[in-house]
Amino acid sequence: MSKLIFEISRKDRRAFELLSTRIEQKKAEELFPERYLRKEPARLPEVSELDVVRHFTELSTRNFGVDSGFYPLGSCTMKYNPKINEKVASYSGFANIHPYQPESTVQGALRLMYELSGSLAEITGMDKISLQPSAGAQGEMAGLMVIKKYHEKMGEYQRNKIICPDSAHGTNPASAAISGFDILQVKSNERGMVDVDELKRLVGSDTAGLMLTNPNTLGLFEEDIVEIASIIHKAGGLLYYDGANANAILGKSRPGDMGFDVVHLNLHKTFTTPHGGGGPGAGPIGVKEFLYPFVSVPVIEEKDGTYYLDYNRPDSIGKVKAFYGNFLILVRAYAYILSMGAEGLADVSSNAVLNANYMLSRLKDVYDVPFGERCMHEFVISGEKQKKMGASTISIAKRLLDYGYHPPTIYFPLVVKEAMMIEPTEAESMETLDEFIAVLRKINDEIEDNPEEVNHSPHTTVVGRLDEVKAARTPVVKYSFENNDQ
Repeated sequence: MSKLIFEISRKDRRAFELLSTRIEQKKAEELFPERYLRKEPARLPEVSELDVVRHFTELSTRNFGVDSGFYPLGSCTMKYNPKINEKVASYSGFANIHPYQPESTVQGALRLMYELSGSLAEITGMDKISLQPSAGAQGEMAGLMVIKKYHEKMGEYQRNKIICPDSAHGTNPASAAISGFDILQVKSNERGMVDVDELKRLVGSDTAGLMLTNPNTLGLFEEDIVEIASIIHKAGGLLYYDGANANAILGKSRPGDMGFDVVHLNLHKTFTTPHGGGGPGAGPIGVKEFLYPFVSVPVIEEKDGTYYLDYNRPDSIGKVKAFYGNFLILVRAYAYILSMGAEGLADVSSNAVLNANYMLSRLKDVYDVPFGERCMHEFVISGEKQKKMGASTISIAKRLLDYGYHPPTIYFPLVVKEAMMIEPTEAESMETLDEFIAVLRKINDEIEDNPEEVNHSPHTTVVGRLDEVKAARTPVVKYSFENNDQ
């Protein structure tokens, strides 16, 4: 294990010296209140430039990303980000503009966003798109705020219930709650889909809407979606589409045609913009025409060939983000859509579904499959059988680290015990899939022969098996100077 940067620190070593910007002590005391002045120098590491370079280069090799290995994180769609998107986003006309510039000087940027909105509307079957939300969860919140504003405009203030499936992403009920709704849960039936009979019992005059992703988090297409939409609409509610799983339906089916009124998309999932690390992200929402007056401001409009930001929208929910979204993320998505074209986007979903079904067919004799023999772009298997042999799903995930793989999503969705949700995406080769399948099968063999080896994994990583309860209760979040000269 390499040493921490503080541990390689030695007094008076320097990488380089910054130009002096020191403020005289007397002047500092005049400028800043005394409580803000440091009484003694900061305890910073003192290291040479070579040590710094080696330290951070070594740390970079510990990062795991889609560029360095297979990343089968179910429901997160960890797709390869084409480098052409990065090149386009770096063009000075995009990278160096500022949101306070006059609209006349950023017509190209406004046109790009206007055309991207049109493309996303066509892809989803929506009438209008708002690009402003900066993440999927914020898109959910914005969409739910639109639903709430619509019901209030209609004078139906009693509509305060949002229905979520028991297999829903955790952000669904969380977004609904933060938007001021009460949550009702509809259970899955024996096929892993929405129980239509229970849904009928749940709807009423207080129903604001239903949040649903299709295919659902079990990787199954909701075959009763038309009936589900009819039930919600007849009750006076609206249907919200969680776009996390849109990679399965590109060019094949559209939420708007299924009966959805609002949709959010994760550009960092389906449209290959960077994913992870806390941002930046983009979670545009699409709406049917009757909901367009309520979306966040500003919206991009065009008149006589000129593009402009429209703030004059009295029924809008207001701003959900400063300025107009994370622009360079939008540029990347625009580049991807133009590169792929309609036929290419349809091929994406075809290959994603093919890859997932191939993997499922190769694993179902070793791991339990709780729902269905076929899936869409992802599938859920269970480690119940392996747990009975002595090693649970968490240990399987840890053991995958020893083989150089990021684990799939585990223990989600909650309706499956010992769940492992695997999403290969469309970009992975058959060889990569075969290698991952072989490792999962080998881990099963290891559990049969010696479960303790798996239970004590990982063995090859920089940090070994943690006491997760202790780590959660007493986390160590800063460096300790105890027993260290520095």
